[in-house]
Order: sequence, then structure tokens, then C-alpha cells
Amino acid sequence: MTKNRFITGYSGLRALAVIGVILYHLDPNTFVGGYLGVPIFFTLTGYLVTDHILKSYRETGFYDIKTFYLGRLKKLYPALIALLWTAAAYIILFQRNLLAKLGQVVVTNLFNVYNFWQILNGQSYFERFATNESPFTHLWTMSINGQFYFLWPIIIFLLIKLVKKRKPIFWIILVGSLASALEMAIMYHTGTDINRIYYGTDTRFFALGLGAALAVVWPIADLKDTVKPSDSLLLDGVGLVALLGMLGLFFSSSMNAETAFPYYGGMLLFTIFTVVLVGIVAHPGSHWNKWLTNPIFNWLGSRSYGIYLYQFPVMIFFEDKVLNMADHVLLYRMIEVVLILVLSELSYRLVERPLGKITWSKVKQYLVKAFDLHNKNYVIKGQILIAGIIFLVGSIAIGVSPAVKADDFNKSQLARRIKTNRQKQNKDNQALIANLKKAKKHPSQRTKLINKAKKTAKKRPVNRSFRKYGISQVDLQLLQKVQLTAIGDSVMAGSSADLKQLMPKAIIDAAVSRQVNIAGSLLNQYQKQGVLANNILIGLGTNGPFSMTDLAQIMKQLGPKKQVFWINVHVPTRSWQTPVNELLTKAAKRYHNLIVIDWYAYAKPHEKWFYQDRTHPTTIGSKYYSAYIAKTVVKHAKF
Repeated sequence: MTKNRFITGYSGLRALAVIGVILYHLDPNTFVGGYLGVPIFFTLTGYLVTDHILKSYRETGFYDIKTFYLGRLKKLYPALIALLWTAAAYIILFQRNLLAKLGQVVVTNLFNVYNFWQILNGQSYFERFATNESPFTHLWTMSINGQFYFLWPIIIFLLIKLVKKRKPIFWIILVGSLASALEMAIMYHTGTDINRIYYGTDTRFFALGLGAALAVVWPIADLKDTVKPSDSLLLDGVGLVALLGMLGLFFSSSMNAETAFPYYGGMLLFTIFTVVLVGIVAHPGSHWNKWLTNPIFNWLGSRSYGIYLYQFPVMIFFEDKVLNMADHVLLYRMIEVVLILVLSELSYRLVERPLGKITWSKVKQYLVKAFDLHNKNYVIKGQILIAGIIFLVGSIAIGVSPAVKADDFNKSQLARRIKTNRQKQNKDNQALIANLKKAKKHPSQRTKLINKAKKTAKKRPVNRSFRKYGISQVDLQLLQKVQLTAIGDSVMAGSSADLKQLMPKAIIDAAVSRQVNIAGSLLNQYQKQGVLANNILIGLGTNGPFSMTDLAQIMKQLGPKKQVFWINVHVPTRSWQTPVNELLTKAAKRYHNLIVIDWYAYAKPHEKWFYQDRTHPTTIGSKYYSAYIAKTVVKHAKF
């Protein structure tokens, strides 16, 4: 009775995790902690599996591991295999750029080691912007779950036989869980590759372990059905605090996966709140089970496996066919959500539910009906035909994938150019910083500089090739005098050589995969060295959205006396293009010393200026990009 009662609330908790994933999918800027659905799933898995195993040992002194393994295989593998083969069939028919390494992805998922494969083969920045994102990235969690299902019954068996008593078993699991969270923090602090931290079984165990530790001291069967009204109120209050803590972290910008806090304890803190809420929902004396039980949550909870499986394939496949994702973000996101929900429902009805209780005799009966020429059950025959086609086409895709050579995007023209530019940046910046530290600052009057530039323009013209990009020779002369500090992402990094040619006194610090959260530390670094110029150029926003609060912190750090230029973004394949550009427009009205360089509007009509990713300028596009920025800078710069 108690067990069945909790399973309903368990569906409610799974529904909360799914809703988190969907909300994040709709707006990653607001719902920054959407990835926190994973700790909820892990905590529930750890709690339910451990409670089930320990209950068997308490009642019978034995646990049937073989039956457990078989049950997990029936529950998880049919839907996983259906996804892998369906996606493989789609890839070979409609998106062959994803064929390379497909066989490796399938095999490592079947053997529950895909998270390790992800660590070794994590996608590079350039693959991500070459419309080559993997539709299977999220399946790393299924591999960790699979490893847990395989090893945990054996570990519990050893703990029962060797340790025996509940209290020391609890402490062993708890210490192991905290050690996992500590390892995550240490690895992040020492600069370990983020893929290793994010996908590692050892660094992710703490959510499974804390759920398991809860099961040791809070077994469902021992929880009393009737409690005092005051105790019931206490349980409800603790559950509310836990839920508010989870929601607070879910919406908090500090939980952005690109920042340090999640790895320094943020994920652990969220998991602790989750463990508390799971314990409260499990207790029949609280009302949380009832509150989390409703038709919508029950439906989402029961379909949560399918929703999780199909979220990335739908996103990747759909967005590959939509050229201007940024133009109709909400509409496209809603279409994706509907597709995910429909596919999860089909998966539940046609795969998960019927195959979850499959036996050899049922398989035999089904095949007899399917291939009986006298049987007119065309539904079964149609199912077999469709499944057979998917399996055949998917198998062909998996079979040919080893022969498909993957494009090495890290060796593309853009990647090579950014690498060369980055090396030159470092060398030029070191020399310029050394000179700036020695030089005395002498503010110049703009009128005098212009008059001098006019004379020099006739006698000693510079950068003549840039005249065709709309810069006058006088401005080209003035740009030689502009002192500027520029920080940016890969878009700026690809054009840094041209920017440096136009503004030789500029410190340009641009690198791949940067987001706004790095701006403060970079600016502070130059501020401490005493070389932060009066003109600041920022080119961030390509890799993700940011809030007005983030921007306000940067403006406060720089102060009202700095002239700040911020380049808006041209990234039509990403949903945050419009939000980022609109935010910058609002910010320019708020701060008198902030000028937005409207690269988006200038570049939009010129698709030939960009590589295939439609974000990074080509060598020609780089000239237009640099010239456009330089024209705005020279017009408003402080000399």
C-alpha cells in the first residue's frame, strides 16, 4: 500500500524533472538550471533501487539479482534500441553529416559506456557551430544509470554480508557520495577538461549515492501511515523549503553550467534539496504525495523516459531543417515540444509498455499472427513492416558509418585562422602591455588629431585596402592612435588580425567558446595591470544569452568614464540571437557610455560573408566586420 502510494508521487517528481527540461528547452536564458532534471532522476533511481533491494534482504535474506537485471533490460532497452535505430535511419536518409562515428555511439550506448565515449570524443566548439551537434549527447545519463543498475546490487550484497548493520552502511554510502562531489570540485579547480567532470560516473555518483543513503535510513515500508498533525505540518513545511530551494537554484544564474558554482557544490546543494523532497514525498504522513499527484503529472511521469530519450533528436533534426531559428523561436520551440510529446507517447504505447512485460511465448505468438497469411490483423502486419524497414535502414546506417570519414572541424580554415590569430594576439598584447606600462598618458584633443590625420592622410596613407570597405583615409589615420581593450569570442577571434591592423594600439583578447560570465575577470586582469584603455570593445553573446544583471555588473565595473562598444550578434541558427540583441538595445538607452555596434543589421543581407555556420565571417566577411567596427569606434572613441 505504502509502496504503491509513493510510486504516484514518484511520477510527480519525475514530471517535475521533465517540466524543468521542457522549460529550459523553451528559454535557456531564464531557466538556466534545466540540466538539473538529471540529479532528480539519479536521486530517485538511487532511492527506489536501494529501497527495493534492502526490503528483499530484510524480508527474505536474499535478493534475486538475475530477475532485477532482466527487469531493467525489459524496461530500458526496447525504447533505447528503438530510438537508436530510428535516429540512425533518419540520419542516413536526411542528415548524413551525422553518419561518422554513429556505429561507435550505438555500440557504446548498448554497453552502457557512452558517457566514457563522450569524455574521449566530446564535440569541439567548431563542430557545434558547423550544424553537426550530436542527437545522442544526452544519453550519457542512461549509461551511468546502466552502470549503477549493474554494479549496485553487487555492492549492496557485499555491504550486507560484510558490514551488516544499517548505520555503518549508511555512513559508507554517504561518505562515498560526498567524496564524489568533492572530486568534482577538485577536478574543476585543477582545470580538468569539463567533459571529464560533467560526464564522469565517479563525479556524478553523489546524486545516486545520496538517494541510496536515504533509502537506508528512510525505507518506505517503515514509514508510518498515521502521524500527529504537528508532525504532518512539519513534514509539509520541510517539503516546501526543499522545493523552494530546488526552484531557487533552477532559476538562479549562478547555476549556469558555464560558471564554477555548479561544480563547487551547486549541483550537490540541489541534490540535497531533492533528497529531502523525495523523503517527504515518500512519507505517508505528508501531503506532498497527494499534491504531486494529478493527471498531467501522472502522464508526464509515466512518459518521462520517452520524453528524455527523444528531446535531443527532435531538437537537432528539426533545427537542422530550419535555417532561421532565431526568427520564430517560440513557434519552433512549441513545435519541438509537441513532437517530443507525441513521440514519447508512441514510444510508451508501442514499445515501453508492451515490451516491458515481454516473454518468449508472447514474442512467438505475435510473430505467428504477423506472418500468418490468413490472419487479417493488418495493424500487427503494419507494425512489423514499419519496424522491419526502420531496423533495416538503421542497420545500414550503423554498418556504413565506420567507412565515413568525419570532418575535422578543428582543421578548418576558420579554426586555423583563429589559432593563428590567437597566437599573434598573445605576442602582440605582451609587447603592447609592456609599452603601455612604461608610457605616460597624454590625453589628446580630437580636433588636433583630426587636423593632423588630414595632413598625414595625404603624405603617408595607411591601410589603403580598407578604403573599399567604407573607411576614409582620415579615419584610418585616427585609428592608428586609438587605445582600446577588446574582449570577445570566436567571432572576434577570427577577425582579430584585421582589427589589429586597423587599430595597432588595441589589446585584443578573443577566444573560442566564451560567454559573458568571463568578461568581468578578463577586464579585472587588465585593470590590475593598469593597461585597461578608456575605450572598451566587447564582442560576447554568440555562445549564449545573458541577463541585464550580467551586463549591469560589467558596466558598473568599468564605470561611467569608459567608452564602451558592444558588438551585437549575428547567429541566426540560435534562439538567443534576438533576445541578446534586444537586451543590448535596451542597455544602450540605459547607459550613456554604451554604444551598440549593430553588426547584425549590417551583415544580415550578406550571407556570402559567412561560413556554412552563418555565424563566423569568412576572410572577406572579416574585412567588412572589422571595418564596420572600426568606423563606429573611431567616431566615438576617447583619445
